[in-house]
Amino acid sequence: MSAEVNLTGQNQKQFLLLAKSAKGAVLATLIHQVLEAPGVYVFGELLGMPNARELTDTDFASTFRLLTVFTYGTYADYLAEACNLPPLTEAQKNKLRHFSVVSLAAKVKCIPYTVLLEALALRNVQQLEDLVIEAMYADVLRSSLEQNNQRLEVDYSIGRDIQRQGLSAIARTLQECCAGCEDVLSGIGEQVSLANQHKEQQLGLKQQTESEVANLKKTIKVTTTAAAASATSQDAEQHLTELREPAAGTNQCQPSKKASKGKGLQGSAKIWSKSN
Repeated sequence: MSAEVNLTGQNQKQFLLLAKSAKGAVLATLIHQVLEAPGVYVFGELLGMPNARELTDTDFASTFRLLTVFTYGTYADYLAEACNLPPLTEAQKNKLRHFSVVSLAAKVKCIPYTVLLEALALRNVQQLEDLVIEAMYADVLRSSLEQNNQRLEVDYSIGRDIQRQGLSAIARTLQECCAGCEDVLSGIGEQVSLANQHKEQQLGLKQQTESEVANLKKTIKVTTTAAAASATSQDAEQHLTELREPAAGTNQCQPSKKASKGKGLQGSAKIWSKSN
């Protein structure tokens, strides 16, 4: 069986199928290929294969150890035991450096250039920025390079394989997260209860106010109607009174005028008789 397979992220499943039946040198060659293949950043399934673990008892134990470093470690881990591991190609170096940035991003989202240069064993900022841009194009990172502040701001990074001893820490973190969520839900429940009580109080106050306003309107309406009726009755009575009782000055003047006319006639008669 040939171990020369053009591996990419799209045919990783094909590689895993080949690796299940490979052994010894063939499997070691496949491992080196997948560590170099672009787009392949998950190795836990390969590391857990029984035939891969069998390499620890062969001349290819260093290849299995290299696979372990790529699965869980960083570039600094490789440098620490480079004398016991196979040499890396440039593509493998860059991929392991990508993993190193991902591991740093899992701890802090704002990473100074100085920290990155040391962790990645790079000589200058230009090399660092080229490596980060390469990782961004590979969708390993979503970040921005702040050249003025000499730091990397990470918005997103891929997840890495997890060792068994790290599962307890993850479980503890999840439990703490769940406890925090329960506290938040409890607080929200209390706030909802208080809001409902306040709503009921406001509805009761609104109903009471509306009832008082309605009663006040009824009182005003009754009072206004009674006042209008009383005023109308008084006006009618006054009008009838004026019609039934003529003015006193008019009745007294007529007899006096008749009396004065009579006196005038009598005086004239007396004067006429004397002259005759």
